[in-house]
Amino acid sequence: MSANAATSLSFRAKRGICFSAALLLSGCSWFTDFKHQPKIDPWDSPSDTIAFRGNPQNSVSIYGSAAPGFLYDRMPAPPAIKAMETIQNPTPADSASVHRGKLQFQINCAICHGPSGMGNGNATKYGMPGIGIGVGSNAANTLTDGYIFGMIRNGRGLMPSYNRIEEPDRWDLINYLRSLQGKNGIPADTTHGLPGETGPLVPGASVSAPTRPAPFVKPGAPVGAALPTDTTRKTPADTTRKTPTDTTKKPEQKR
Repeated sequence: MSANAATSLSFRAKRGICFSAALLLSGCSWFTDFKHQPKIDPWDSPSDTIAFRGNPQNSVSIYGSAAPGFLYDRMPAPPAIKAMETIQNPTPADSASVHRGKLQFQINCAICHGPSGMGNGNATKYGMPGIGIGVGSNAANTLTDGYIFGMIRNGRGLMPSYNRIEEPDRWDLINYLRSLQGKNGIPADTTHGLPGETGPLVPGASVSAPTRPAPFVKPGAPVGAALPTDTTRKTPADTTRKTPTDTTKKPEQKR
C-alpha cells in the first residue's frame, strides 16, 4: 500500500470515529443544568384532573374591576372618591366574609384606626392623629360601602392608597368594619395574632385565580352600576396530590 493511500485511509477512519462519537454524544443528556428533573413549574398542576393552584397575593386580576380607571379617577380627593359611593358591595356579609375581612383589617388598618376602629392604633403614639371609624363615627353613620371602597382604592388626606388589597378582599374588609360598627348583626372578633405568626392568621391565596367568568364594563354604563358577576369567594378546588392508579399490565395467572 502506498503512503498516500495509507494516509487517506487513516483520515477517513479518524473522520468516521469523530462522526460516530458526535452521533453517540448527541443522544445523551450530559449537560442538563438540572433543567430536566421531576418538578412542577409555575402554574403547573400535578395531574390533568387536579385544578391549578390559586394565584399568589397581589396578582393582577383577570376579572376587571368594580372601579375601572376609565370611569373613576385615582386622585386621593373627595370628589373622586364620592363618585364611587354608589358602587354596591357584591359580597354578602356572612361570618366567612367577616372573618376574612378581619385578617385584612388587622394587617392594614388596625395600626392607625385601632383594633376596634376607635382611632387608638399604635401609630397614634408616634404622632399620627387618631381617626375613629368604629361605632358612632362618621364612617359608620354617613359613608356608604362604595365610598369606603373608594377611600381604600385612592387614599384620602393622611391615608395612603391601599389599592394593593384586592377587590374581593376589600369588600370582606368593609363587611368586617360594619361588624365593628355594629351594623350587620355579626359580632366583631378583635383578637389577633402576634408578629410573625402565619397560617390561619394571614390571608390565603388570591381569589383572582381563574375560577369564575371575567366581567366587563360597557363604556357609557351608568356610574356606579354593579358588575354582572359574582365576586363572592368560592371554595377552592382540592389541589392535594392524589395517589395515581396503577395502570401497569398484570401477568396472567396460570390455572
